[in-house]
Amino acid sequence: MQYVRARQVLRDKEMRPDGVVVERVVYELPHRSRDRPHGMKYRLYCGKDGRCIVRYDNEGGKGDHVHYGSEEQVYRFVSLEQLLVDFDRDVKRLLGGI
Repeated sequence: MQYVRARQVLRDKEMRPDGVVVERVVYELPHRSRDRPHGMKYRLYCGKDGRCIVRYDNEGGKGDHVHYGSEEQVYRFVSLEQLLVDFDRDVKRLLGGI
């Protein structure tokens, strides 16, 4: 049986002068699953001093969700483009428009 790897779609990391870290990692999976019916695996993170400000991810067993600090909410995945827009909007909003 041949193993098919996930294809990296996006990977970037920004270390801002104020200590804020913004990292985006997205993979297209070779197969869809119950937890990832859209076939994407992602982790979009914004934090400072090791503390999460906002994080969108879809780890196995949990499906799509977003963390605001220590609070977790379900996220409705529409498209990769919308995911990136939603994340960027939250980063700007939570950092005071930076």
